Amino acid sequence: MARSRRTQPTQRPVEELSDHLTQVTGEPVDESLLLRALTHRSYAYENGGVPHNERLEFLGDSVLGLVVTDHLYRIHPDITEGQLAKLRAAVVNMRALAEVARTIALGEYLFLGRGEEATGGRDKDSILADTTEAVIGAVYLSSEQPRGQECAAELIHSLLDPLIRHSATLGAALDWKTSLQEVAQAANFASPIYRTTEDGPDHAKTFHSEVIVGDEVRGTGVGRNKKHAEQQAAAMAWRALTEG
Repeated sequence: MARSRRTQPTQRPVEELSDHLTQVTGEPVDESLLLRALTHRSYAYENGGVPHNERLEFLGDSVLGLVVTDHLYRIHPDITEGQLAKLRAAVVNMRALAEVARTIALGEYLFLGRGEEATGGRDKDSILADTTEAVIGAVYLSSEQPRGQECAAELIHSLLDPLIRHSATLGAALDWKTSLQEVAQAANFASPIYRTTEDGPDHAKTFHSEVIVGDEVRGTGVGRNKKHAEQQAAAMAWRALTEG
């Protein structure tokens, strides 16, 4: 990859990420697509409207959903549609995608506007998750089909297979609230209490939830509806109580 003319003081060279993606997929990633995938709209706004990553994020979200759904369908031939949906939700969600983004230091390659840079945008779950999807979209488009889809699938599996294997062992944790209730009862705690607030306009609300177990906040979550936010909070609390 030729060196990009875009630079930011706290940013790692994009070439390093490109090399990693090539090692994982076996194919080079198109330079312009990778730069776009790493460009947040805040940077685009401050730099004359250069292309940003939201279209690639849209594409990558669909590719990600298909690859994970296909994989789960094949490795779990005996579970119901509802269970498959819950298992997929445990893997394909903002917090999970942000966590796998951190495993490859994705935030260190981002192009951010000054405001996002100053407020810790490189480690925000929402930005990391969206960028992960955008990078998947860039990989998908970088090679002729069907090789592009194969490369995207290889990247997705490299990032998410450990989480898929872990989620498959959770049993009732496919419904995080149910699982948290069971763990709380086993530890002689009262039933978990959820506190959920919302903000934003009616057409684009964001819900923030926290769950209290044993008089302590054990988990928090963010989602586009109350149920999603509470499931995210329950998942975090379940991990806190069972893993450490």
